[in-house]
Amino acid sequence: MTSARTISRSGPSVVTIDTVASATLTVQTPGAGFVDLTREADKFLAEIGARDGALSLFIRHTSASLTIQENADPSVLVDLMTILDRFAPQDFAWTHDTEGPDDMPAHVRTMLTATSLQVPVLDREMALGTWQAIYLIEHRRRPHVREVVLQFMGAVG
Repeated sequence: MTSARTISRSGPSVVTIDTVASATLTVQTPGAGFVDLTREADKFLAEIGARDGALSLFIRHTSASLTIQENADPSVLVDLMTILDRFAPQDFAWTHDTEGPDDMPAHVRTMLTATSLQVPVLDREMALGTWQAIYLIEHRRRPHVREVVLQFMGAVG
């Protein structure tokens, strides 16, 4: 294992949690693929006057998920869908097929990704990296209406 040559950190920032604010995003997906939620999360934080704290996102489904990924090169998202297709192919002999051949692979893809995320909010902005965005991943082929719960815990004003 290689050790880091230099590690530094900022001083601690202490915030008293005085607010818990929640909202639900309703997202119409176009079918399998990525939907960028970053702008909607930013709007929510601006609307409540979020200053410092944490934003959590939770998707209320078992065949769609959430991720933080690169937003600069769209081919990254294409490659990610390709690898998810390989990890959980639709043409596998799944036992659960009541809701169609794409349902069980969608459950597996959700299990491999995430149903919740947490993003620090520092000085009124999400602490995402330069090339990071928050995405809903639709794992089913046809369009669906999905719900994502946003919840901010921290200081406002």
